[in-house]
Amino acid sequence: MGDVRRFLRVKNFPHIWCPGCGNGIVLRAILTAVDRLGYTKDEVVMVSGIGCSSRASGYVDFNTLHTTHGRAIAFAEGVKIANPNLKVIVVTGDGDAAAIGGNHLIHAARRNIDITTVVFNNSIYGMTSGQYSPATPHGAFGTTAPYGNPERPFDLCRLAEAAGATYVARGTTYHAKALAVLMEKALKNKGFSLIEAITQCPVYYGRLNKLGSSVDMIMWQRDHAVTRQEAEKLSADDLKERFLIGEFVNSPAPEYCEEYSKIIERAQSISGGKK
Repeated sequence: MGDVRRFLRVKNFPHIWCPGCGNGIVLRAILTAVDRLGYTKDEVVMVSGIGCSSRASGYVDFNTLHTTHGRAIAFAEGVKIANPNLKVIVVTGDGDAAAIGGNHLIHAARRNIDITTVVFNNSIYGMTSGQYSPATPHGAFGTTAPYGNPERPFDLCRLAEAAGATYVARGTTYHAKALAVLMEKALKNKGFSLIEAITQCPVYYGRLNKLGSSVDMIMWQRDHAVTRQEAEKLSADDLKERFLIGEFVNSPAPEYCEEYSKIIERAQSISGGKK
């Protein structure tokens, strides 16, 4: 991996993330992908909402936009439509993206607008003291679920695929090098890309669920993540305790901004070029 420190606003350090948090690993994977693709700082826009992961936009030396809760993708769509040449990255959490921002997520995927959305999935609302989120496993504990979460979690990758995303993948902070490769492929996709990054929150999710240290949680990722190829060799019972990682969708389709520009050209030709 190259030296990605040139992409950071070093003056804003130290960061606010708790010791053992995996958000820095996910951010490093994003920056590594940007470095490998040769993008300049001015080409990239990072848009974030509200939450622990969304603080990442304050630490990078790109064009950045820190928006309201759940609206990062909506703001990002506006940026992309205004200047389709920009490389737009959304950083968001499982609560920010799948709860209040869920409708923006599915419709951006449906439109296939050229945005890469990275969901930092720590299975909980970390910034606001550990409430359970749409990604909290059934039966797990949170400050708003002291007796266990009664709800089933979203599978964000399947949700994005069903909504029309043309690139979908999942990685973990344990598989950091593989995560950077997935980020690179997502950024190269001409359309809506979603990367779900499974990351650890030892302070709230880990503590409330007695999962041990940050290292213990990373080792849990190692022991429970399987690729599709590995999953084919496992029984249904074995798969109940595991989750899939890797690339799930890589299926190019017409991109929204390009299709919208065709509409403009068509309208102008019909009106004789009048605006």
